[in-house]
Amino acid sequence: MTDRQSVAVIGLGAMGLPIALNLSRAGFVTQGWNRSPNPIEAAKEGGVYICNDLTEIDSQILLITLPDLPQLIEVLDAGLRSALKPGQFIIVMSTTSPVTIVEFADEMKTLGVKVIDAPMSGGEVGALNASLSIMVGGDELDFNYVKPVFEAIGKTILLMGPVGSGQLTKAANQIVVAINLSAIGEAITLARRSGLDAKKVLEIFSGGLANSAVLELRRSKIEASSFPAGGKSKFLLKDLRFALDAAISTETDLPITELVTNLYADLIEHGDGELDHSAIIREIERLND
Repeated sequence: MTDRQSVAVIGLGAMGLPIALNLSRAGFVTQGWNRSPNPIEAAKEGGVYICNDLTEIDSQILLITLPDLPQLIEVLDAGLRSALKPGQFIIVMSTTSPVTIVEFADEMKTLGVKVIDAPMSGGEVGALNASLSIMVGGDELDFNYVKPVFEAIGKTILLMGPVGSGQLTKAANQIVVAINLSAIGEAITLARRSGLDAKKVLEIFSGGLANSAVLELRRSKIEASSFPAGGKSKFLLKDLRFALDAAISTETDLPITELVTNLYADLIEHGDGELDHSAIIREIERLND
Protein backbone atom coordinates (compact mmCIF):
# COMPACT_ATOMS: atom_id res chain seq x y z
CA MET A 1 0.00 0.00 0.00
CA THR A 2 1.18 3.55 -0.69
CA ASP A 3 1.13 6.34 1.88
CA ARG A 4 -1.67 7.96 -0.08
CA GLN A 5 -3.93 5.03 0.74
CA SER A 6 -3.39 5.45 4.48
CA VAL A 7 -5.75 7.73 6.40
CA ALA A 8 -6.17 8.33 10.12
CA VAL A 9 -9.45 9.53 11.63
CA ILE A 10 -9.00 11.41 14.90
CA GLY A 11 -12.29 11.34 16.79
CA LEU A 12 -14.63 8.37 16.28
CA GLY A 13 -17.85 10.03 17.37
CA ALA A 14 -21.20 10.31 15.63
CA MET A 15 -19.53 11.60 12.45
CA GLY A 16 -16.01 10.21 12.76
CA LEU A 17 -16.94 6.56 13.18
CA PRO A 18 -19.03 6.24 9.98
CA ILE A 19 -16.43 8.28 8.11
CA ALA A 20 -13.71 5.84 9.22
CA LEU A 21 -15.85 2.85 8.29
CA ASN A 22 -16.60 4.25 4.84
CA LEU A 23 -12.91 4.94 4.22
CA SER A 24 -12.08 1.37 5.19
CA ARG A 25 -14.80 0.03 2.87
CA ALA A 26 -13.40 2.17 0.06
CA GLY A 27 -10.03 0.43 0.36
CA PHE A 28 -8.05 2.94 2.39
CA VAL A 29 -5.83 1.60 5.15
CA THR A 30 -7.61 3.40 7.97
CA GLN A 31 -6.29 4.18 11.40
CA GLY A 32 -8.57 5.46 14.13
CA TRP A 33 -8.17 7.10 17.52
CA ASN A 34 -10.76 8.10 20.08
CA ARG A 35 -10.50 9.42 23.62
CA SER A 36 -13.23 7.13 25.00
CA PRO A 37 -13.46 3.37 24.30
CA ASN A 38 -17.15 3.33 23.31
CA PRO A 39 -16.80 3.19 19.49
CA ILE A 40 -13.59 1.15 19.39
CA GLU A 41 -15.18 -2.29 18.89
CA ALA A 42 -17.42 -1.11 16.04
CA ALA A 43 -14.42 0.51 14.36
CA LYS A 44 -12.36 -2.67 14.66
CA GLU A 45 -15.19 -4.76 13.21
CA GLY A 46 -15.24 -2.41 10.23
CA GLY A 47 -11.56 -2.92 9.49
CA VAL A 48 -10.22 0.22 11.19
CA TYR A 49 -6.82 -0.15 12.86
CA ILE A 50 -7.13 1.35 16.33
CA CYS A 51 -4.27 3.41 17.71
CA ASN A 52 -4.22 3.30 21.49
CA ASP A 53 -1.63 6.05 21.62
CA LEU A 54 -1.55 9.18 19.48
CA THR A 55 2.16 8.65 18.81
CA GLU A 56 1.26 5.47 16.86
CA ILE A 57 -0.48 7.46 14.11
CA ASP A 58 1.65 7.43 10.97
CA SER A 59 -0.82 7.99 8.11
CA GLN A 60 0.00 10.70 5.61
CA ILE A 61 -3.55 12.06 5.72
CA LEU A 62 -5.13 12.86 9.08
CA LEU A 63 -8.86 13.61 9.22
CA ILE A 64 -9.89 15.57 12.30
CA THR A 65 -13.52 15.01 13.33
CA LEU A 66 -13.39 16.62 16.78
CA PRO A 67 -15.89 19.31 17.86
CA ASP A 68 -13.60 22.34 17.43
CA LEU A 69 -10.01 23.54 17.17
CA PRO A 70 -9.37 23.63 20.96
CA GLN A 71 -9.98 19.86 21.10
CA LEU A 72 -7.51 19.40 18.23
CA ILE A 73 -4.90 21.44 20.11
CA GLU A 74 -5.46 19.21 23.17
CA VAL A 75 -4.88 16.11 21.04
CA LEU A 76 -1.74 17.60 19.50
CA ASP A 77 -0.38 18.38 22.96
CA ALA A 78 -1.29 14.86 24.15
CA GLY A 79 1.11 13.21 21.71
CA LEU A 80 -0.03 13.77 18.14
CA ARG A 81 2.35 16.68 17.57
CA SER A 82 5.37 14.45 18.21
CA ALA A 83 4.09 12.01 15.58
CA LEU A 84 3.76 14.62 12.82
CA LYS A 85 6.15 14.49 9.88
CA PRO A 86 6.82 16.93 7.02
CA GLY A 87 4.56 16.20 4.05
CA GLN A 88 1.58 15.06 6.08
CA PHE A 89 -1.87 16.57 5.65
CA ILE A 90 -4.16 17.60 8.48
CA ILE A 91 -7.71 17.87 7.18
CA VAL A 92 -9.87 19.69 9.73
CA MET A 93 -13.44 18.54 9.22
CA SER A 94 -14.55 20.19 12.45
CA THR A 95 -16.42 23.47 12.28
CA THR A 96 -14.03 26.14 13.54
CA SER A 97 -13.51 29.88 13.39
CA PRO A 98 -12.43 30.98 9.89
CA VAL A 99 -9.81 33.18 11.55
CA THR A 100 -8.27 30.62 13.91
CA ILE A 101 -8.04 27.92 11.23
CA VAL A 102 -5.78 30.20 9.17
CA GLU A 103 -3.60 30.83 12.23
CA PHE A 104 -3.44 27.08 12.86
CA ALA A 105 -2.47 26.40 9.24
CA ASP A 106 0.37 28.93 9.52
CA GLU A 107 1.62 27.22 12.68
CA MET A 108 1.57 23.76 11.08
CA LYS A 109 3.37 25.11 8.01
CA THR A 110 6.45 25.67 10.18
CA LEU A 111 6.47 21.88 10.78
CA GLY A 112 6.09 21.11 7.07
CA VAL A 113 2.52 19.90 7.64
CA LYS A 114 -0.19 21.07 5.24
CA VAL A 115 -3.63 22.03 6.57
CA ILE A 116 -6.89 21.83 4.65
CA ASP A 117 -10.15 22.93 6.23
CA ALA A 118 -13.07 20.80 5.10
CA PRO A 119 -16.16 21.20 7.27
CA MET A 120 -19.09 19.02 6.31
CA SER A 121 -22.84 19.16 6.13
CA GLY A 122 -25.34 16.33 5.99
CA GLY A 123 -25.37 15.15 9.57
CA GLU A 124 -25.17 11.57 10.77
CA VAL A 125 -27.27 10.34 7.85
CA GLY A 126 -24.85 11.88 5.38
CA ALA A 127 -21.89 10.37 7.24
CA LEU A 128 -23.49 6.92 7.29
CA ASN A 129 -24.42 7.04 3.60
CA ALA A 130 -21.13 8.62 2.46
CA SER A 131 -23.18 11.47 1.00
CA LEU A 132 -21.75 14.42 2.91
CA SER A 133 -21.46 17.88 1.41
CA ILE A 134 -17.85 18.94 1.94
CA MET A 135 -16.73 22.55 1.56
CA VAL A 136 -12.97 22.80 1.24
CA GLY A 137 -10.43 25.54 1.88
CA GLY A 138 -6.85 24.99 0.78
CA ASP A 139 -4.32 24.92 -2.02
CA GLU A 140 -5.69 23.51 -5.29
CA LEU A 141 -2.86 20.99 -5.72
CA ASP A 142 -3.33 19.76 -2.15
CA PHE A 143 -7.08 19.51 -2.72
CA ASN A 144 -6.62 17.40 -5.83
CA TYR A 145 -4.23 15.10 -3.97
CA VAL A 146 -6.62 14.35 -1.09
CA LYS A 147 -9.83 14.47 -3.15
CA PRO A 148 -10.12 10.64 -3.34
CA VAL A 149 -10.51 10.64 0.44
CA PHE A 150 -13.38 13.12 0.18
CA GLU A 151 -14.99 11.08 -2.61
CA ALA A 152 -15.12 8.05 -0.30
CA ILE A 153 -17.22 9.92 2.27
CA GLY A 154 -19.12 12.62 0.37
CA LYS A 155 -21.08 13.48 -2.75
CA THR A 156 -20.86 17.25 -3.09
CA ILE A 157 -17.20 18.26 -2.81
CA LEU A 158 -16.07 21.76 -3.76
CA LEU A 159 -12.90 23.76 -3.30
CA MET A 160 -14.13 27.14 -2.10
CA GLY A 161 -10.80 28.99 -1.96
CA PRO A 162 -7.73 29.18 0.32
CA VAL A 163 -7.62 27.89 3.90
CA GLY A 164 -10.51 29.40 5.86
CA SER A 165 -12.89 29.41 2.88
CA GLY A 166 -14.41 26.10 3.90
CA GLN A 167 -15.21 27.46 7.35
CA LEU A 168 -16.76 30.61 5.91
CA THR A 169 -18.94 28.46 3.66
CA LYS A 170 -19.96 26.28 6.60
CA ALA A 171 -20.88 29.36 8.61
CA ALA A 172 -23.16 30.46 5.77
CA ASN A 173 -24.59 26.94 5.55
CA GLN A 174 -25.40 26.92 9.27
CA ILE A 175 -27.24 30.22 8.97
CA VAL A 176 -29.63 28.55 6.53
CA VAL A 177 -30.01 25.45 8.74
CA ALA A 178 -30.68 27.42 11.92
CA ILE A 179 -33.13 29.86 10.36
CA ASN A 180 -34.95 27.02 8.60
CA LEU A 181 -35.33 25.06 11.84
CA SER A 182 -36.50 28.16 13.68
CA ALA A 183 -39.05 28.92 10.96
CA ILE A 184 -40.39 25.36 11.12
CA GLY A 185 -40.53 25.67 14.91
CA GLU A 186 -42.56 28.87 14.73
CA ALA A 187 -44.91 27.47 12.09
CA ILE A 188 -45.61 24.27 14.02
CA THR A 189 -46.05 26.13 17.30
CA LEU A 190 -48.62 28.37 15.62
CA ALA A 191 -50.34 25.34 14.06
CA ARG A 192 -50.57 23.45 17.35
CA ARG A 193 -51.81 26.47 19.30
CA SER A 194 -54.45 26.98 16.62
CA GLY A 195 -55.72 23.42 16.95
CA LEU A 196 -54.17 21.99 13.79
CA ASP A 197 -52.63 18.52 13.53
CA ALA A 198 -48.88 19.14 13.34
CA LYS A 199 -48.28 15.89 11.47
CA LYS A 200 -50.68 16.94 8.71
CA VAL A 201 -49.18 20.43 8.56
CA LEU A 202 -45.69 18.96 8.13
CA GLU A 203 -47.02 16.67 5.41
CA ILE A 204 -48.31 19.73 3.55
CA PHE A 205 -44.95 21.44 3.98
CA SER A 206 -43.17 18.38 2.61
CA GLY A 207 -45.25 18.43 -0.56
CA GLY A 208 -44.80 22.09 -1.38
CA LEU A 209 -42.40 24.99 -1.54
CA ALA A 210 -41.81 24.85 2.23
CA ASN A 211 -40.05 21.50 1.89
CA SER A 212 -36.31 21.29 2.48
CA ALA A 213 -33.58 18.81 3.35
CA VAL A 214 -33.75 20.20 6.89
CA LEU A 215 -37.44 19.34 7.11
CA GLU A 216 -36.97 15.90 5.60
CA LEU A 217 -34.20 14.98 8.04
CA ARG A 218 -35.82 16.46 11.16
CA ARG A 219 -39.53 15.98 10.49
CA SER A 220 -39.90 12.82 12.61
CA LYS A 221 -38.28 14.49 15.64
CA ILE A 222 -40.49 17.55 15.36
CA GLU A 223 -43.63 15.42 14.96
CA ALA A 224 -42.77 13.34 18.02
CA SER A 225 -41.45 16.29 20.05
CA SER A 226 -38.46 14.07 20.78
CA PHE A 227 -34.96 15.38 20.10
CA PRO A 228 -32.26 12.78 20.77
CA ALA A 229 -28.87 14.21 19.92
CA GLY A 230 -27.98 14.32 16.26
CA GLY A 231 -26.50 17.68 15.46
CA LYS A 232 -26.31 19.10 18.97
CA SER A 233 -27.88 22.49 19.62
CA LYS A 234 -24.79 23.72 21.48
CA PHE A 235 -22.65 23.08 18.40
CA LEU A 236 -25.04 24.96 16.13
CA LEU A 237 -24.88 27.92 18.51
CA LYS A 238 -21.09 27.81 18.24
CA ASP A 239 -21.37 27.82 14.43
CA LEU A 240 -23.77 30.77 14.45
CA ARG A 241 -21.37 32.75 16.58
CA PHE A 242 -18.61 32.02 14.07
CA ALA A 243 -20.93 33.39 11.38
CA LEU A 244 -21.53 36.56 13.38
CA ASP A 245 -17.78 36.96 13.94
CA ALA A 246 -17.26 36.71 10.19
CA ALA A 247 -20.04 39.25 9.67
CA ILE A 248 -18.31 41.71 11.99
CA SER A 249 -15.00 41.31 10.15
CA THR A 250 -16.70 42.05 6.81
CA GLU A 251 -19.06 44.72 8.17
CA THR A 252 -22.07 42.62 7.15
CA ASP A 253 -25.40 43.06 8.93
CA LEU A 254 -27.16 39.73 9.65
CA PRO A 255 -30.32 40.71 11.56
CA ILE A 256 -32.15 37.37 11.31
CA THR A 257 -29.02 35.42 12.24
CA GLU A 258 -28.64 37.57 15.34
CA LEU A 259 -32.21 36.81 16.42
CA VAL A 260 -31.84 33.07 15.83
CA THR A 261 -28.47 33.02 17.62
CA ASN A 262 -30.17 34.55 20.66
CA LEU A 263 -32.88 31.90 20.47
CA TYR A 264 -30.29 29.12 20.50
CA ALA A 265 -28.39 30.81 23.32
CA ASP A 266 -31.61 30.77 25.37
CA LEU A 267 -32.20 27.12 24.46
CA ILE A 268 -28.77 26.19 25.77
CA GLU A 269 -29.32 28.38 28.86
CA HIS A 270 -32.42 26.31 29.62
CA GLY A 271 -30.35 23.11 29.60
CA ASP A 272 -31.16 21.78 26.13
CA GLY A 273 -27.71 22.13 24.56
CA GLU A 274 -27.22 18.37 24.19
CA LEU A 275 -30.48 17.96 22.25
CA ASP A 276 -30.69 17.89 18.47
CA HIS A 277 -30.77 21.37 16.95
CA SER A 278 -34.39 20.84 15.87
CA ALA A 279 -35.20 21.25 19.57
CA ILE A 280 -35.28 25.00 18.94
CA ILE A 281 -39.06 24.56 18.84
CA ARG A 282 -38.87 23.97 22.61
CA GLU A 283 -37.55 27.51 23.07
CA ILE A 284 -40.29 28.93 20.85
CA GLU A 285 -42.87 27.01 22.88
CA ARG A 286 -41.38 28.44 26.10
CA LEU A 287 -41.89 31.94 24.75
CA ASN A 288 -45.57 31.09 24.34
CA ASP A 289 -46.16 29.50 27.77
